Amino acid sequence: MQFLTPAYWKDYELIDVGDFEKLERFGNYLTIRPEPQAVWDRTLSVKEWEQRAHVKFVPRSSSAGEWKTLHKMPDQWQIKYALQGKGPELRFRLGLTSFKHVGIFPEQASNWEYIADSVRQVQRLLPGETPRFLNLFAYTGGASLAAKAAGADVTHVDSIKQVVSWARENMDLSTLENIRWVVEDALKFVKREEKRGNKYNGIILDPPAFGHGPNGEKWKLEDNINEMMKGVIQLLDPRGHFLILNAYSLGFSSLIIENLIKPSAHGRVETGELFLQATAGNKLPLGVFGRFRSFESASV
Repeated sequence: MQFLTPAYWKDYELIDVGDFEKLERFGNYLTIRPEPQAVWDRTLSVKEWEQRAHVKFVPRSSSAGEWKTLHKMPDQWQIKYALQGKGPELRFRLGLTSFKHVGIFPEQASNWEYIADSVRQVQRLLPGETPRFLNLFAYTGGASLAAKAAGADVTHVDSIKQVVSWARENMDLSTLENIRWVVEDALKFVKREEKRGNKYNGIILDPPAFGHGPNGEKWKLEDNINEMMKGVIQLLDPRGHFLILNAYSLGFSSLIIENLIKPSAHGRVETGELFLQATAGNKLPLGVFGRFRSFESASV
């Protein structure tokens, strides 16, 4: 079992976490947001947090809230991330949303690096071909940008039109182009691709615990993930492929992830947790993952 956290990232820092909140720096601006897994005490004082932070998210319901301004900052701003190895710098537009998110999940940078490295390995395994990559539940597109920057032909699927538009903006900011955008229920898309016989060299899924498709389709992780995985496995190119399944759901074990993907994996399955290391000392768990690559033993 592995524990993965992003390597040095100049534009992001988890400063402190505890008492069900986290203090983070995104570029030049600091935010305080709720964090349900931070059941321990914070290291720095509340006074220190609020002296340093620009804004604090105040929940008004289970799904929405508002930002309290502590120090002046813009509603939107940008940060960047440099992939290891070659490729353009990834850029992201961030914003203060009514549901506490700012447009990026920093812990996913560990997956971005794996994706970029895997795409390059597929390129060496299948010279002259462009690796095909599928991002399901794709949000604002960090994984899509990483795959595109490494040279893949990318399909980006999310059920929320506004989020897909946000991802397109990030593509433009990163000076990338020609990502295929699909606004659709992810499970329906997978079933359709399976019928069409389409294949991909890389797939990532980062499904929510609960969600809805654009036409009211219901998604519940424990009810639908097994069916989803059976379909996804059929989309993998047998000549060379990689897959990542990531889940952020309280109580969802990495052993569940392993059981879902191991029967179809050709090679070693890696499982573990993604986390963020706070400068003040604590580690914040942020999801479990499983992944495998079919070409690890190939001469690449």
